[in-house]
Amino acid sequence: MTINDVLIVGQDALVTGVMLAGPLLLLILAVGVFIGLFQAATSIQEMTLSFVPKLIAVVIALFILGNWLVVSYIDFFTRLISMIPEMLG
Repeated sequence: MTINDVLIVGQDALVTGVMLAGPLLLLILAVGVFIGLFQAATSIQEMTLSFVPKLIAVVIALFILGNWLVVSYIDFFTRLISMIPEMLG
């Protein structure tokens, strides 16, 4: 196993991690900004008003994107397992 192999696996892991976490994090960011603007405009400072919509948005996103997330993770894991014989010898 060379340094190139380690870098390739690390880069692939980082790209896969960003692909899996990115859409959910961007959704949470967008919902948080919207709720923050709503709270600033209405002077409502209820803590659950910022948490519950984010939670609902993530649950809905996981229902919609769940299959794609699992398939992407399985593809990464399959590539990782198939690289083991090449790296060992």
